Amino acid sequence: MFKGILISKSGSEQSVGFAQLDESDLPEGDVLVDVDWSTLNYKDALAITGKAPIVKKYPMVPGIDFAGTVAQSENASYKPGDRVISTGWGIGEKRWGGFAQKARVEGGGLVPLPADLDMRQAMGIGTAGLTAMLCVMKLESLGLTPESGEILVTGASGGVGSFATLLLARRGFQVAAATGRNGEESYLRRLGASRIVDRSELAIKGPLGSETWAGAIDVVGSEVLASVLSRICYGGVVACCGLAGGMDLPATVAPFILRGVTLAGVDSVMCDRVTRMLAWRRLARDLDLGLLDQVAQEIAFSEVIEKSPHMLAGELRGRVVFSIPS
Repeated sequence: MFKGILISKSGSEQSVGFAQLDESDLPEGDVLVDVDWSTLNYKDALAITGKAPIVKKYPMVPGIDFAGTVAQSENASYKPGDRVISTGWGIGEKRWGGFAQKARVEGGGLVPLPADLDMRQAMGIGTAGLTAMLCVMKLESLGLTPESGEILVTGASGGVGSFATLLLARRGFQVAAATGRNGEESYLRRLGASRIVDRSELAIKGPLGSETWAGAIDVVGSEVLASVLSRICYGGVVACCGLAGGMDLPATVAPFILRGVTLAGVDSVMCDRVTRMLAWRRLARDLDLGLLDQVAQEIAFSEVIEKSPHMLAGELRGRVVFSIPS
């Protein structure tokens, strides 16, 4: 038996709580992992509170990220004792995730823990940091360099935004960090932002605004993304990876056909293993790991359920990590 958080549903009513689980309850997979660390993501908070249909089958152990040690393996890429990271690939949504002492997964969804990271640091990075790195890699692959001009990051005080600000600044980019949270300027400047943009400045509507940014990483979507697109410089690139403001995009084709702007989607859930491994190696190399404590706060496993509504309310800055007691 082992302990975990379990989401159940009876009719239309969802319930969530800590439960004693049996190893035989775990889904099929070729690698069994003893989970050491995990992290509370926005998507996990949605699943726990039932505010969005994140969970696709019940009962479900939430947790889209975890780091741990291989206990058993039928996958040639892993052996007992290997330290691994799991992000995305449907865990916590379609198959049991990382909010438990054990997880059984398909080895194709795992990556080795980089030698320069420990498990707490890896979860301090987690899906948010991986997504941010994939966005940076996308901008670079489409030709943006520090000489291209200023890069805007929306939702900059959140998990993905914080890492995007950190990573871009470390690469030598000038970063304009957009946030709607009062009092976050000193935090964002510590991460490397050269300028703070109030979210109200992104409410400008119209097919084209003044050319302001060479590129952007957007986690908001909806009207904010439409406004950002209208103000990207000629030939610029926007990496889109979130929908905190909504799934709609009330934009026009003007930025694309008059300024040659590229809107590039970034997905970290089903991203291929080779790209994931490259991104994690770059995260271990490029991040100032001394700044992780600026981005990540630690809570107890016992607090995960009660903290979830606070995350949805925007009351938790950056990343939230916790160890899984053995």
